[in-house]
Amino acid sequence: MTTTSKNALFALTDGDSDSAGFSSIRMPDLVELVERQLLQAIFEGRLPPGSRIVEAELSRQMGVSRAPLREAARRLESQGVLTAKPRRGFAVRTFSTKEIKDLFQVRVSLEIMAARLACEVATDEQLAELKAYADDMLRRATTLTNVERIAMDLGIHTTISRLSGNEYLQRLFANMQTEIRICQGFIERQYRDPVFIAQSHLPVVDAILRRDAQAAEDALRIHLNDAHDKAHAQLLDDDMQPADPKAKPTRASSRPKPAKS
Repeated sequence: MTTTSKNALFALTDGDSDSAGFSSIRMPDLVELVERQLLQAIFEGRLPPGSRIVEAELSRQMGVSRAPLREAARRLESQGVLTAKPRRGFAVRTFSTKEIKDLFQVRVSLEIMAARLACEVATDEQLAELKAYADDMLRRATTLTNVERIAMDLGIHTTISRLSGNEYLQRLFANMQTEIRICQGFIERQYRDPVFIAQSHLPVVDAILRRDAQAAEDALRIHLNDAHDKAHAQLLDDDMQPADPKAKPTRASSRPKPAKS
C-alpha cells in the first residue's frame, strides 16, 4: 500500500505511543463523509426540499450503519439544512417564496455594503487574491463537483465581505450562509452551465478591482437579482403538488411540496 493510500485510510496521532512503540490510529470521520454525500444529494436535487431522510434505505445505499447517518443528519439539522420532527425523523428543509425573497433582500443590501467598503479599504494584495480566486473558479468550472462549485461560489461572496473590513457585517453574512448554500443548490439546477456561473461573478470582481463602488453595486444587483429569480423559479419547479387536491397532477407527485408563505 502506498503512503498516499495509507494516509487516506488512517492517520497516526503523535504523542500517543505506548511502551511498545505503537501509535494510536484515527479512522477517517465517517460521519463527515456521510454528511458530504447528503449535502451533495440536496444540492443536486436528488433530495429536494421536504424529502424525508429514510435511514434504512440511505444507510443501505451508502453501505454504512444507521448511527453515522443519524449523526450526520443531526449535524445538518444544527446547520439548518434538515429539520426533525418526533416520530417522523429528519427531512430536507423547505423554503417558501417569501423566505427566498426575504433572504435576498437582506443579502443584496449586505453585499452591496461589503463591495462598496472593499473598494475603499481593501489592499492591492487582497484585491489580487480576489481576482486570482475568481480566475481559479472559472478555470476549474467544468471539473468541480456541485458541492465544490457551490463552496467556491460562496467563497467569492465571503471574500468580498471579508475585504469590507467590517467585522459586524462579516458575522451577519456568516449567519446567512446555510440558507445561501441551499439556495445555491436551487440556482445551480436552473443555470446548468458551470462556466456561465463562474463568469457571472467577473463583472462584480472587475468593478471592485477598479475600486469603482457604483459599478460594483450595479453588477451585484444584476448578479443577485438574477440568482433570486433562478432560486424562485426552481422552488416553483420543485412544487409538484396541485393546489386543488382533486385536480389531476401535471407531473409525478411523488416529490414533496415546499411550504408556502
